[in-house]
Order: sequence, then C-alpha cells, then structure tokens
Amino acid sequence: MPGLEDLASLLGMEPQKKDNQQKGYDGSAIRLKVRVEKRRGKPVTIVWGFQSRPRELDGLLGLCKKKLGAGGQVVDNTLELQGDHVQRVREVLVNEGYVFAK
Repeated sequence: MPGLEDLASLLGMEPQKKDNQQKGYDGSAIRLKVRVEKRRGKPVTIVWGFQSRPRELDGLLGLCKKKLGAGGQVVDNTLELQGDHVQRVREVLVNEGYVFAK
C-alpha cells in the first residue's frame, strides 16, 4: 500500500515537512548548552537553556535518566545529571527535537 508521500506525489503536491524543533514560551527555537562541572570531586553534567514547563522538564529528566542510567534532578530550569554524559545527553535531546548552541 502506498504511503502518504506517494499519494502526495501522485496528486502533484509536496508533502509538508514537520518542524521537529522544540519551541519555548515565546515561540522561538530553544537552543541548549551543556557542560560538565566537578562537585565534591565527582562530575555533574548540566544542560541549560530550557524554556519549558516543570512537567515537561520532569518528563525529559526521566527519559535522560533512563537512557543514560544515571541519577539527576531539575534545578532552576536546568537538568543536572550525575556523571560525565555530554555526548550521550546531546544525542538523547537531539532525538527529542532540541538544538544545541555551537
């Protein structure tokens, strides 16, 4: 059975591309930053730049904790994860539609 892309091409229409990028309160794209700090001699990965509601951040934290196998918490619209997970947390959040600042 043909997909919707095939049907759109038969009708002479181009399929609409979904904008998978996460938006903040003001409608602009959220650009995140990530860094690692040492606290009491142990690394902590910090992700900030969110403009999300607390419930969304709690869900996102749960996803990161499950995928990374690490503990963490939400503090002042930032995610703090135990351990050095910079690359892995980037991959998880990019798959969720977030963009990281250069």
